[in-house]
Amino acid sequence: MDATLLAELIAFCGIETEFNDAWGNPTTVSQQNQLALLQAQGFDTDDDDIAALQLLQRQLDFWQQPLQAVSVQREGEPLQLLLQVNLEQANSELSLILTSESGDEQHFNLTPVEGELVQVVVLDEVEYHQYQHALSATLAAGYHQLRLAGSAVTQKLIITPGRCYQPEAFAHKKQWGIALQLYALRSERNWGIGDFTDLATTLNYLAAVGADFIGLNPIHALYPAMPESASPYSPSSRRWLNISYIDVTAMPGFAACARSQSLVSAPAFRAELSAQRSKDYVDYSGVMQLKLPVMKSLYQWFIEQSKTGNKAQAKAFKQFKLDGGDSLQQLALYDALHAHLYQQDSMCWGWPNWPEQYREPQSAAVQQFAKQHKAELDFYCYLQFIAQQQLAQAQQVAKDAGMLLGLYRDLAVGVSEASTEIWANPQLYCRDASVGAPPDPLGPAGQNWGLPPMYPYQLYKQGYQPIIDLLRANMQHAGALRIDHVMALLRLWWVPKTAENAGGGAYVYYPLMDLLGILALESQRHQAVIIGEDLGTVPDGIRELLEEYGVYSYRVFFFETAADGGYISPAHYPQQAMATLTTHDLPTLIGFWHCEDLRLGKELGLYTDEAQLQGLYAQRHANKQRILDSLHGHAFQGESILPLHYERSVEHLGMDTTLNYAMQRHLAATSSQLLCLQLEDALQMTQPVNIPGTSSEYPNWRRKLSQPIEQWSQNSDILQLFTDISARRNG
Repeated sequence: MDATLLAELIAFCGIETEFNDAWGNPTTVSQQNQLALLQAQGFDTDDDDIAALQLLQRQLDFWQQPLQAVSVQREGEPLQLLLQVNLEQANSELSLILTSESGDEQHFNLTPVEGELVQVVVLDEVEYHQYQHALSATLAAGYHQLRLAGSAVTQKLIITPGRCYQPEAFAHKKQWGIALQLYALRSERNWGIGDFTDLATTLNYLAAVGADFIGLNPIHALYPAMPESASPYSPSSRRWLNISYIDVTAMPGFAACARSQSLVSAPAFRAELSAQRSKDYVDYSGVMQLKLPVMKSLYQWFIEQSKTGNKAQAKAFKQFKLDGGDSLQQLALYDALHAHLYQQDSMCWGWPNWPEQYREPQSAAVQQFAKQHKAELDFYCYLQFIAQQQLAQAQQVAKDAGMLLGLYRDLAVGVSEASTEIWANPQLYCRDASVGAPPDPLGPAGQNWGLPPMYPYQLYKQGYQPIIDLLRANMQHAGALRIDHVMALLRLWWVPKTAENAGGGAYVYYPLMDLLGILALESQRHQAVIIGEDLGTVPDGIRELLEEYGVYSYRVFFFETAADGGYISPAHYPQQAMATLTTHDLPTLIGFWHCEDLRLGKELGLYTDEAQLQGLYAQRHANKQRILDSLHGHAFQGESILPLHYERSVEHLGMDTTLNYAMQRHLAATSSQLLCLQLEDALQMTQPVNIPGTSSEYPNWRRKLSQPIEQWSQNSDILQLFTDISARRNG
């Protein structure tokens, strides 16, 4: 390909050809990988003429619009307008109508050439000018609209605050909480998977010992027809909830519905329920086989009651469906159609593999299915209604118990290829590439997460509405939101499907300042604290920018090391951060200390180079000694973290309760505003939740907690640990 054309294509698509890797080494993306990414974005790289024409069409699509589709600007700064016209139109007066979010209108008449000339391009022998004008209007933070009078041309004008939300209480006290995988909660009452009632119970317990939040795994909607597709980070929709978390016994009518009571009192049901509770790993298929028939029975009860009795709940459901709009109907349609097709053919794992007539939501076949199965679609809407109610009730329990934040939710970086989000909006996603990460210490071979990325330009053309909708949905019933892989606001590592491995990709850039502005606006409106998971390869200056916007950094103890390899004192952690010992992608404390992750990695084929593995063992041994040295070298209010007589060499030292809890108490003294600990570590568990780089090799996203809440909540050692943590956070 011609070098000039290649450079233009690369620039237009926002592909970064040079970057610093996780070790700080300058790296150049090969031309082969550059071309593969251009192909993934729809360019014909084998024919320069065709590629040039494709580029021209996309450029004209932008330049032939007098108003940009969306503009994001800071509150309190002079309002700016960019006008784009061809040379002939530069002297023609334009009439504009500015409509604020509250409905107020202001009218402006502008002649493009009277503004500041910002840019000139010549496309297809036509000269286009871009002019900047200052508008004499003041707008509050929010979503406004500019319209070109006498036309359908509009611009979404978003005015944003400069920072994300921070509670006033942050100035007086440091907070702490527990991270848990909701499905992993065990109880003597649930149906084989943690549910929203278990969550409320755990919130009550933690509030009583001084905790301020529970951090949840993503609770996004998955695939009811295929329950074993259980990764919370590969959802079907990030706007809706995972219905397997519904507590069926708390659904309206559970006690009153004779039909439902007959189902749950049957001996076979009781036996299966007991078996599901006793399993150490969640059997998603078994759980849904228990829940779905009873859910359907209770939905029928609700419909019957709506005609005669409970008008308030029926009215609330009707409003929920109105508020949910097309997105809710789309999810319900997808789930119903997926179940219908998958029962007929197990190869129909998702819409890309469905019969042709079902791959377009607006097709005649899909619309016919929707009409014929209206009640079933309504059932799936009802389950979302119940899930939202139960989640809201859990958050209310937290607030009533005195928690500052309550629930802290997690927004996954993308959706799987088979998702309803992509089915509903296919033009937004690049299905010929997937999101991942270049090689780094967490993934030496790079990572490919199998999640199609959004096209930056399509996101812009849609006025960033998909992002706005995602943020709003995930800030509901939450005091904080963790954004998984927050670097996605700036750039994503795209891996073309044609690449040999995850390293064969490149970074593609996104409109960072616009997305940060929207994040700040939604954060303020929902009063939700934002935590950005900023691990991996982070470009210079980005952490500082995130800090400026009030986004809390995510600091993992194991990675917070000094130049000499020692561990940074908790007192030296940044204040605007959430500190944690470990994460769902890392081993538990016991697993780390006993090198269970390395042993499992070898067993599962992740470490094929024996020399590399031995190097990791040696590094782990050195790290353990540095941790032990750090614990011995620190004290809290004059009291040693570890007993003075405690072993000082790791040579033959196994992890015990004293050391485990000492590590947690040690980090509790962090200067970071937020501290998040894992419930697994309080329970002294060994096996990890998830092993990155595996799919079927290890039962990821299935491992339950080792004890039910009725048991561990009565444990005096855990109570003392949590009481100590609270004291250190208040100290």
